[in-house]
Amino acid sequence: MQSQPILVVGANGKTGSRVVARLEDKGVAVRRGSRDADIPFDWEAPETWAPALTGIKKAYVTYFPDLAFPGAVEKLEALTKVAKDTGLEHIVLLSGRGEHFASMGEEIVRNSGLPFTIVRAAWFAQNFSEGYLRDPILGGVLPMPGGDIVEPIIDIDDIADVVVAALTEDGHVGERYEVTGPRLMTFAEMAEVLTQTLGRPIQHIPISFEDFHANVAASGDDFVADVFTQIARETLDGRNAYVTDGVERALGRKPRDFAQFAEAVASRGVWDSAA
Repeated sequence: MQSQPILVVGANGKTGSRVVARLEDKGVAVRRGSRDADIPFDWEAPETWAPALTGIKKAYVTYFPDLAFPGAVEKLEALTKVAKDTGLEHIVLLSGRGEHFASMGEEIVRNSGLPFTIVRAAWFAQNFSEGYLRDPILGGVLPMPGGDIVEPIIDIDDIADVVVAALTEDGHVGERYEVTGPRLMTFAEMAEVLTQTLGRPIQHIPISFEDFHANVAASGDDFVADVFTQIARETLDGRNAYVTDGVERALGRKPRDFAQFAEAVASRGVWDSAA
């Protein structure tokens, strides 16, 4: 077992928290990369980066809320230079499918001189259970733009498993794993799965991107809503309407189906009205 801790940037996030838990279950020491950590990491405070990276050989890097956020790509490039100076030997980057700025971030990591693994992810299923879509689902609706566009939505638990494999096993350096769920689905089909799982109607409501922005802003802030709406406009045009074998290549198994995700979440009472 390696002696140095693994740095998880975004340790409190959707994927980061899962990666931390899995690493610790394996007995791997973790340094949490967050503003409230013992050794803090703050994207807005570059002076925290070198201390957080000191003594670290491997790191998982995410940028909240997304690499499309203004200034994110520039900060990522600056971070790779600090990481190289402090002796990082493997960086695992979370990226997004079909996103211009995410692709720029990938190229920065590829050209950084650091050994790397890129995990390029589809839309998160957990947006329905932990994000801005949970409250609408509690109300019986799934409001999403994109019309009849199909998406291979992915369970974040699969992303976390891929990241942990890349951080703890041999054979993943230099790989780009584009990870998706096992099938293409419209949002109406996702709503039907939720209806069957929950035993009550969940209706897909096609909405405009303007309404999407208003919904996200209501659960967060306008700046985050700007970024997410930009990503939705960019990616919900059919460009990602294909499945990939990234999970299977990384883990030797197929990704979880959306129905499996829905059943697991429902069993925990996340979509119960009293939750």
